[in-house]
Amino acid sequence: MISALNSTVSALRAFVTKLGVTGNNIANVNTDGFKKSRATLQEDQNGGVRVEISRDNSPGFRYDVVENDEVVEKETSNVDLTEEIPDLMMSKRAYQANLKVLETQDEMLGALLDTIG
Repeated sequence: MISALNSTVSALRAFVTKLGVTGNNIANVNTDGFKKSRATLQEDQNGGVRVEISRDNSPGFRYDVVENDEVVEKETSNVDLTEEIPDLMMSKRAYQANLKVLETQDEMLGALLDTIG
């Protein structure tokens, strides 16, 4: 039972990290030159969840701007909201599901201890 709690807490922490990465990407959608990050969840050797964060260096859209009578090439961020928003929604739901699992485990453990005591 305790190992199940550890796995659930591990998953909750992983989804908090993933939500943070996605939130950072969304916050920087209009920051020129920003490169998005990806949080990939993987099973660790103890049955928990670990997060690997990687940067996506693909280019954003390039455009020309006139600054001080010079044409300067700029690049937008490579964040695509059509990817980020669904990812955010899935991570949120997965976090909520793991939280419900933790609540259920807590109730079961409480009921077991009440029976014993």
